[in-house]
Amino acid sequence: MSEIPLEHVHVAPDDDPAGKPAVFVLHGRGADEQDLLPIAGELGDDVHVVSFRAPDPLQGGYTWYELDLSNGGLHQSQPDPEDFRRSLDAVAESVSAAVDAYDLDPDALGLLGFSQGAITSLSLVLESPETFAWVVGLHGYLPDSHTDLDPDGIVDKPVFIGGGTGDRVIPIERVQGAAERFEELGADVTSETYPVGHGVGPDELADVVAFVDAHR
Repeated sequence: MSEIPLEHVHVAPDDDPAGKPAVFVLHGRGADEQDLLPIAGELGDDVHVVSFRAPDPLQGGYTWYELDLSNGGLHQSQPDPEDFRRSLDAVAESVSAAVDAYDLDPDALGLLGFSQGAITSLSLVLESPETFAWVVGLHGYLPDSHTDLDPDGIVDKPVFIGGGTGDRVIPIERVQGAAERFEELGADVTSETYPVGHGVGPDELADVVAFVDAHR
């Protein structure tokens, strides 16, 4: 739909979609808006799924931002500031537009992101905690640009952070660092680690489904 800035896929609830809760889905680097639909599809048939496509083409998929590798390579990378700001604003604008376009419940909006999408999602909920009822960040971290934010409204916010002990893209220490920061801010944090690499296994998926079911 032209009034929503980011290209996306919308999957409506099976019955009476007006005023239902929604999850906004943000994929990882090099993927697209279809990538996380199997995960989002497990969240129930009474939830709107709005899966956004990142703005920049990359390797047959898309990316939310280029990487700043000046800290010493992939494991210590940060988002390119200009790209990251552009994507954060595009997601925020697209969420607002989708609420109107699809008649979503504005008090029941969640974010679910993987990798770059998790980094973006965790940052967005710190920038605008009043917009989102909960957030799931899988195999991502909190970038330096957002670690010092201490917004009103983050206290008791349900936050799920998951990572893999065998992840060679996002080290588990960075995932745990994000969880620790949200705990310091007083969020209601569920933090789990899994014996997986850079991907979501069945145990992680089951925990995400249980988390969302409890908070949506």
